[in-house]
Amino acid sequence: MKLPAIKGFDEEALKKYFKNTGLLMFGRVGSAAIKMLISIKVANYLLSYNNGILNTSTSYIFLFASIAGLGLDSFIVKTLHQSPQNRDKILGTAFTLKAIAGLLCIPAIFLAWQLFPLSDVPYLIIFILSFSGLFQSFTVIDSYFQSEVQSKYIMQVQILGNLLSAGIKLLLIVGKASLLYFVAAFTFDILLLSFGYIFTYQRKGRSIFKWSYDRQLAKHLLHLSWPLIISGIMVSIYMKIDSIMLKEILGHKEGTEASGAYATVVSFSEALNFMPVAIVTSLFPAILNAKRDDVDRYQKRLQNLFDLMVWLSLAFAIFITIAAPYIYKFFKPEYASAAPVLSVHVWGSIFVFLGVASGQFLIAEGYNKLTFVRTGLGAVINIVLNFILIPKMGMMGTAIATVIAYFSSTFLIILIPKTRKQGLMMLKSLLLISTFQKLLKN
Repeated sequence: MKLPAIKGFDEEALKKYFKNTGLLMFGRVGSAAIKMLISIKVANYLLSYNNGILNTSTSYIFLFASIAGLGLDSFIVKTLHQSPQNRDKILGTAFTLKAIAGLLCIPAIFLAWQLFPLSDVPYLIIFILSFSGLFQSFTVIDSYFQSEVQSKYIMQVQILGNLLSAGIKLLLIVGKASLLYFVAAFTFDILLLSFGYIFTYQRKGRSIFKWSYDRQLAKHLLHLSWPLIISGIMVSIYMKIDSIMLKEILGHKEGTEASGAYATVVSFSEALNFMPVAIVTSLFPAILNAKRDDVDRYQKRLQNLFDLMVWLSLAFAIFITIAAPYIYKFFKPEYASAAPVLSVHVWGSIFVFLGVASGQFLIAEGYNKLTFVRTGLGAVINIVLNFILIPKMGMMGTAIATVIAYFSSTFLIILIPKTRKQGLMMLKSLLLISTFQKLLKN
């Protein structure tokens, strides 16, 4: 099938993207649609209070996710590329490190809970969810398939896992199960994916029982990944602290119900956040080749990437803004107040899309430390604004704080001389200046 030409964009790069990852993208969109539908059913069954308990509990656990993951994934892929013959040693070592980190997170979460407990949330819920990090150890298999350019197998596992997860939750709803069963189902989802990864890996002569641990390799991986652990912690705070603060600042029943409604906002607003990662991962090698061969072509391709990010996210934001009142007709009436919040929150997706693209630019140029600085800035701004806006505006204050934090984090590079040019390029894309220039030129 011939793709239609899109003025102002690199047509060959787009064709290559759709050829290589189109099926994967459609699969992920379908998977996201399944999650959306089941999230509506679960939210309507649990109602806002219990949905708030579940949402803030999972957000609390997510703050420890970066520690459990150790920031190893990208380095596993890179190491497997460099030494494919050492596959079993690399995967075994990475799995062992992740399993130990996930296991240590269980008592770490307990200690954190003693100092910073969530109001109205029983520790039993946190305890069940705290095993998530341990069960995620088998995501090293995902990294293996990425290194082999066989992500379609992981896509198949994830789609099947989402279908089974949806079926389980529907059974819980039909059986009128309590909140605790939905908490267990959340943890079981991760375990289910792990079984899927193992089953897929075991095919074609591969075996997890051949994995081995190497101490020197473990030290090397940890030496490489520790900056990403710190960055991951900041990202976790950046992405999840708002729902926790909303619950705790508003207090008890009001805060818990607001957090439950806000969870529905986030699930729709961030539904396509996987898309910029998939696109940038596919297109950036061509951009890097241009950087090596032709600086002008490199700048042009980078501008095209920023334009593409804006157009995709802008279309999504406009659609969700218009559709928000209609989306919440599928929810119980107590969620209706979340519709205008979604219409605001979704505009943060523009800066998320641009942030992913510019993050790859920073890595390509060797400005790795800036990724820490911009994420840290976003986290600080988000926390400060939440303290100011939540008491006055509730959920809407949280959404406004999130959009401002995303904008500040993404466009920080415009204030730094060595990255200012790329920041201005993003601004041209955001204001549609570069798009109009291309249209007038053609």
